[in-house]
Amino acid sequence: MDRTHIPGILAMAAIVLASNILVQFLFGNWLTWGAFTYPLAFLVTDLMNRFYGPRAARQVVVVGFIVGIFCSLVGTQIMGEFGPLVTFRVALGSGLAFLTAQLIDVQIFDRLRGGKWWRAPLASTLIGSAVDTAIFFTVAFSAMLNGLEPDNMPTWAQDAVPLLGMGGDTPLWVSLAVADFGVKLSLALIALVPFRFIVRRYVRNAEVA
Repeated sequence: MDRTHIPGILAMAAIVLASNILVQFLFGNWLTWGAFTYPLAFLVTDLMNRFYGPRAARQVVVVGFIVGIFCSLVGTQIMGEFGPLVTFRVALGSGLAFLTAQLIDVQIFDRLRGGKWWRAPLASTLIGSAVDTAIFFTVAFSAMLNGLEPDNMPTWAQDAVPLLGMGGDTPLWVSLAVADFGVKLSLALIALVPFRFIVRRYVRNAEVA
């Protein structure tokens, strides 16, 4: 492993670990605190891709995936008020969503790296975030996949409620998914600022060296 990749690997591991802890704490009615830390994983992946290429970015993704699996395994052994903190469906959805979305992010970023500086990070993060949200919430909570874990169905997430408390009735998990993607969309735009700053600083340091 290249030593220059270690900061990215540590950053990804820290983000995944923090997100798995913070997801247990609510922020309002539709979000958890983990929703604000998890999207930073896309920033780390894109920076690694920009500096060292897609292979290095995929290595960082694999590390994040392994850390996420470890967190899920620990969560399945901790019992909460309504059962294990992490159910099989949540663990499966989380792992599939992270790995699929991050690898898509790497591929899109690599294809667009030669265009305007903002195109690659913005497009890859937005598409990756959409895929991540769709996979996770569908696998973890949708009624059509109740057969995956019949003894622990997330019926609470399938109750019909007004969309985000205002729109027509939809399953609760749909509101959770919409709110989650809204945060990811906002952070994808905000992350362009540190992305640009870090890349410029990296380029200047490389020129001086």
